[in-house]
Amino acid sequence: MTRPGLRRWWARVGHHAGVMILLPCDVLNPRRVDEHFAAEAEAARDAGLEVAHVDHDALQRGGGADDGVRRVRGEGEAVYRGWMLRSERYAAFDEALRHRGVILRTTAEQYKQAHELPGWYSALEEVTPESVWTEGDAREAFERALAALGSGAAVLRDYTKSMKHYWHEAAYVPDVTDVEGAWAVATRFRELRDDDFTGGFVLRRFERFTSAEVRTWWVGGECRLVGPHPDTPDDRHEPGPDLAALTPLVAGLALPFATVDLAQREDGAWRVVELGDGQVSDRPRTGDPAEFVRTITR
Repeated sequence: MTRPGLRRWWARVGHHAGVMILLPCDVLNPRRVDEHFAAEAEAARDAGLEVAHVDHDALQRGGGADDGVRRVRGEGEAVYRGWMLRSERYAAFDEALRHRGVILRTTAEQYKQAHELPGWYSALEEVTPESVWTEGDAREAFERALAALGSGAAVLRDYTKSMKHYWHEAAYVPDVTDVEGAWAVATRFRELRDDDFTGGFVLRRFERFTSAEVRTWWVGGECRLVGPHPDTPDDRHEPGPDLAALTPLVAGLALPFATVDLAQREDGAWRVVELGDGQVSDRPRTGDPAEFVRTITR
């Protein structure tokens, strides 16, 4: 067994030179990392990576990006691992870091493409439920989206998130031809999302899935990890999904770091439930943080 000190020394001189990991700080103690990301911080330091703290609360405020990154020292390439940011806030974050000589591996444009469904849908259209969306939350636009979907059931979300834990009141639309019923679901969804509502309403044709979701992690268009979704960390599907058809589609997006969540439909086909930016995708608690950090930074 290698002594911890020697292991850390070997990691410093061996791999990952120059890659910085940016993690949100604890709101009560900015010198410490947010407890949710503590295991990743420890794994990153053990791997010889530089770890810096950012203030997520500041990053969320308009004009707060400079305050959010004021504890970041050094320069070079960086990977963020933290809570979600709106696309415009991420762009400000990216710009503030560039002024300090730190370059996020994922650009603001790439983040928006991965983080918001309209950015990735056309590339994965053949392997994901049919979707239509609005710009904004006007009822007229929502009714046009219902008509475009035609008939059947749908799942409602916005550009970045669903409210699946409020399934019957704010997510599931049993019949898109029932305009009043669908609008009641949309109204409740909008109420629950409040200031976090992003972009517009998205209606995705309902498909019946028979498995828990599987989360796949992609670096440079290559799948590096396959494992459980954070919502079902103990549920491992064996065998996992066949990624042969999906791989060239994800590679075509040219995203540096992304996640793709898949579930098995009742006919046995694996379908894309969501694509997201890997920086703000949660890691299941059952995963090995050291393996995870090695995977996303190599």
